[in-house]
Amino acid sequence: MAHRIAVIGGDGIGPEVVAEALKVVRAAGVELDTTDFDLGGERFLRDGTVLPDDVLDELRSFDAILLGAVGTPDVPPGVIERGLLLKMRFALDQYVNQRPFTLADEGIDFVVIRENTEGTYAGEGGFLRKDTPNEIATQGSVNTRHGVERVIRYAFELAQSRPRKHLTMVHKTNVLTFSGDLWQRTFDIVAAEYPDVATAYNHVDAACIYFVQDPQRYDVIVTDNLFGDILTDLGGAVSGGIGFASSGNLDPSRQAPSMFEPVHGSAPDIAGQAKANPIAAILSAAMMVELLGETDAAERIRKACAATTELTASTPEIGDAVARRL
Repeated sequence: MAHRIAVIGGDGIGPEVVAEALKVVRAAGVELDTTDFDLGGERFLRDGTVLPDDVLDELRSFDAILLGAVGTPDVPPGVIERGLLLKMRFALDQYVNQRPFTLADEGIDFVVIRENTEGTYAGEGGFLRKDTPNEIATQGSVNTRHGVERVIRYAFELAQSRPRKHLTMVHKTNVLTFSGDLWQRTFDIVAAEYPDVATAYNHVDAACIYFVQDPQRYDVIVTDNLFGDILTDLGGAVSGGIGFASSGNLDPSRQAPSMFEPVHGSAPDIAGQAKANPIAAILSAAMMVELLGETDAAERIRKACAATTELTASTPEIGDAVARRL
């Protein structure tokens, strides 16, 4: 039976890289029944649509969501990010953002688990006396024991399944003494249930140094929403480039569809020129089909991506090169 996939190509290079991802998945023998959704910055500029509630309800009926990239320079910051991406993550309770980073030649193989529905991205805050010389802006961080514990528990389960069985928590407990304290206490409590998983803690600024100088030290990392967003861009940079960085926004309970997307943006400066590297989108699709139970196909796709060296070719030529290896 074909997997029902909602496809949001989005803006800029998004539709180009998604097309290659779907091509490769089908070349791996996975049957897909896809439905395209016209959402993103270009749609907003045409008619003001971001993510209507009826479309969100329709998305709930799919097995998974594959997204290319969204955003255009002409749309004010925050409109698409909060109105589409964050709305979808929060409404579908995709509380795990999972981003793997691998560079075999350098011995890099780690996964960042980012809490995906709380923290500074929850939207708590506001303005006082806006547009005056005495303007005040506040932006709080929302952290619940429930939200922190479930993502930490997911990270321990993942670490336990990997050969090294090591989990590092990244935060800023010496300054963020409330949220950091909740994270540290919860981490320590859950750790007692996983005695075979070795643990460590890094301040986020130290982790940035280690990502550059010694990324091989990491196996699984768990961190909050904002720190995870920043660290995973750096993770992409140290493991071959952002064009190789894949991600999944997961509801591990499977009550709602998970969404898969490359970490990179819409890159409007090269849109339509077939210059984009589609590997990140292809690897994101591999994560998607693995979640859907197609583990053999997912592994073959990852190996085909690792073996593809024709990265100076055009976007469709890179997709074709990966597909040929399947």
